[in-house]
Amino acid sequence: MAALRAALFLLLVSLLTIPFGVAVSLAVLFPMPTRYRIIAVWRCGFMALCQFVLGIRYRVLGRENIPDEPSVVLAKHQSAWETVGLQEIFPPLVFVLKKELLRVPFFGWGLAAMKMISIDRAAAKDALKQVFDQGRERLSAGYWVVIFPEGTRVAPGQTCRYKPGGAHLAVRSGARVVPVAHNAGEVWGKGLLDISAGLITVSIGPPIDPAGKTAVKINALAAAWIEAEMQRISPHRYPDAADAVVA
Repeated sequence: MAALRAALFLLLVSLLTIPFGVAVSLAVLFPMPTRYRIIAVWRCGFMALCQFVLGIRYRVLGRENIPDEPSVVLAKHQSAWETVGLQEIFPPLVFVLKKELLRVPFFGWGLAAMKMISIDRAAAKDALKQVFDQGRERLSAGYWVVIFPEGTRVAPGQTCRYKPGGAHLAVRSGARVVPVAHNAGEVWGKGLLDISAGLITVSIGPPIDPAGKTAVKINALAAAWIEAEMQRISPHRYPDAADAVVA
């Protein structure tokens, strides 16, 4: 039954994405706020399909930690859900993503029109420069910047090295860093139809002020908070940590 729901969801999302991808592409003639209003309608449709077709709901912890000014969000990356879900939770934002996604018909066209920060991960130095230059421009224009510091999807209970690009952007721009943990991977797996009903918890940590801190320090603070929070919201994925607490 879950696979059938997932197949229906993918079909409906595809039908939803095609007209909106075209609409946003044509909207490049209009200011960014107009494009975001168009995407907001698509996002509401996506989230409604998640709830009513897939049976996926979500809750947010720490919403009071969201600053009033544009900031750099360093978030866990476990699934496709958070690429849309975070847009529902935070003010208008852009993602740092691999440039290959811009080639996806309709969906990629929409990403390009929304001025996402696309990078070539094979060109490390150039990619970092793009993040710094475009990131500062987006922040100064009033948009938040979301970066997945582990650089790829990570299965629940696992972690990868946190890359410091987002922390460097915070130092160079003066923007605060907002760490975000979530367990979307518990219901949304890597497989195309590996999606099941359930409740996603998104936890937002206290913002990290870059003043007087190095990028290494900021990155370490964000990583420590996210990984500790992951153990709290998905304790069954960290049995060793639970044993240590008991001991």
